[in-house]
Amino acid sequence: MRAFFSDDQLLHQPRQFMRAGRLCEPTDVPARAAALQATLATRGIDLAVAPDYGRAPLETVHSAAYLDFLCEAYERWQALARPGFEPGIEVLPNLSPYHNGKLDQNRRPDCPTDSVIAQAGYYLGDLSCPLGPHSWRSILRSAHSAVAAADYVCEQGDGGMAYALCRPSGHHAHSDRAGGFCYINNAAIAAQGLLKRFGKVAVLDVDAHHGDGTQQIFYQRSDVMTISLHADPAGYYPFYTGYANERGYGAGYGYNLNFPLPHGTGDAGFLAALDSALDALRDYRPQALVLSLGFDTYVEDPISVLTVGMDGYRGIGERIHALGVPTVVVQEGGYEVDAIGHALDAFLSGFAPAMA
Repeated sequence: MRAFFSDDQLLHQPRQFMRAGRLCEPTDVPARAAALQATLATRGIDLAVAPDYGRAPLETVHSAAYLDFLCEAYERWQALARPGFEPGIEVLPNLSPYHNGKLDQNRRPDCPTDSVIAQAGYYLGDLSCPLGPHSWRSILRSAHSAVAAADYVCEQGDGGMAYALCRPSGHHAHSDRAGGFCYINNAAIAAQGLLKRFGKVAVLDVDAHHGDGTQQIFYQRSDVMTISLHADPAGYYPFYTGYANERGYGAGYGYNLNFPLPHGTGDAGFLAALDSALDALRDYRPQALVLSLGFDTYVEDPISVLTVGMDGYRGIGERIHALGVPTVVVQEGGYEVDAIGHALDAFLSGFAPAMA
């Protein structure tokens, strides 16, 4: 098993995010990555640094205008300063344009104005995605870790397995919108990369939150099946998507499945839902898999409403190994820093028979 990470991914250090009307200390801190690195080191898994692929792989799933914004926004934001007007310490939106939210709408038009304030409202979907001086570099290199993992699995063929230690995470990132600590959809980019070798790919998301960005990107396609297990969004982020009746649209109808779970669901309930999801996945017969692996399902995670423990993560690893398909594991959430390393170790202990 190969693992990929770049120290540049630590440069993104958000200083604030909004939760229930209050600016809070960020939970997506660099220490998250350090905890996961320590687990990999204990297991003797070396972290390779991904090549710098530039923007090209990101453009396979994201609009050019959106990428331009992410790349340039902080400098443009600072340039707003003038006597009597001082922009905030990070790029954050102060408006939210109306969007009809139709799931059959593949992509919005580009923002119709060059105003960075307007674009912040258009391209940053909530107040959990601040952009600081080094955010773009971290975002870009996080995506490159996913690209490198997909390339490795493509090279290995039927026996390929790789782990992308992505930070920032990605599954809430739409084709043209950031959200939920996510800016670029690393899992979607990995899936798109796997299609270079494999005819059908599945993305299985086991983070506590619905993978709304991944769903949006592939909602009208049949070559990538998307399945998400997550806490019931009726009372949990992202609120507006993640319901069982969202099945895909057009050519993609039937290729999107959501398994919303009652709040408080623990190991047994989560693994039972995963077994149902895997039955559907086997019927699809993917030739390769992307696993969006989140540990914010953990019982003591500061923003979780689920109660999964270490046995649950071990069970996830065992089930993914049993599928027997080439797999890219992409790291998503998990904010209890003292626990996420143990969670990854539990997952790998179940997944270990597949590791070279």
